Amino acid sequence: MLGDGPQVSVVTDKQLNCEGQNIAVRVYHPAPDKKLPVLLHFHGGGHMCGSIDLYDPVSRRLAIACQCIVICVEYRLAREHPYPAGINDCQQALLHYQQALVDMNYGEQIYIVGDSAGGAICTTLTMNSVTNEALKIDKQILIYPGVDYTMSFASMDENGQGFLLEKDKVQYYFQQYFQTQNLTEERVKKASPLFADFTANMPDTLVFSGGCDPLKDEAFAYVNALENVGVKVEHQHFDGMVHAYMLLHSLVVEECEQTYQSIANFINNRPTA
Repeated sequence: MLGDGPQVSVVTDKQLNCEGQNIAVRVYHPAPDKKLPVLLHFHGGGHMCGSIDLYDPVSRRLAIACQCIVICVEYRLAREHPYPAGINDCQQALLHYQQALVDMNYGEQIYIVGDSAGGAICTTLTMNSVTNEALKIDKQILIYPGVDYTMSFASMDENGQGFLLEKDKVQYYFQQYFQTQNLTEERVKKASPLFADFTANMPDTLVFSGGCDPLKDEAFAYVNALENVGVKVEHQHFDGMVHAYMLLHSLVVEECEQTYQSIANFINNRPTA
């Protein structure tokens, strides 16, 4: 249902060597003669699945719509690599993404984007950036992000059955990710970006949510938390959309295209409405 995505001038696979570990990335440059901003793309999949190959059409559409150099990161997945292995990979990619661009034109602006678990990764990196000045994030884009690993909001039950992503699958994902049967323990709450300390120096943020998504309420709560500390945040809610609607492009073309256009507007400082 994703389709192949548009043609991009340069698509190339690279390796980042970070503290002795190789992290695979795929780079999409839509205009090699131009110095474009960089958009780090962290795919979704419940921290257990997804890949740069699966998300290739999404990365292509982001590169063309936003006129950014997109770098999609092949981070390690649970169960084999539980928390925080994937977070560490993505943080290293944020610190060392320039390794993949040594023969390309690129600008100084760095944005991050992720859907679902990828959105969780984005918000975790933003949380880490509060105390780590080396983590530069100019803007973050969150597509139906997961920000509460305690599964404590009402929409987890209200939308927990019959809407593609179901509560029992979410619980299974989190149990594999944290290697625990108890998702309410303190370390799980500590890993949830929603319960971190929010500050006014967090990056400008764009959030998308769906009305039929079990994660709906936590997206609204994250937006409110940013607004409460004065961060510039924009929120687009698609009342009839399920979780992972971006992977159903051929079924919900209008909503997907609106999402890509809104991301482009946000990155390029145009009204997103």
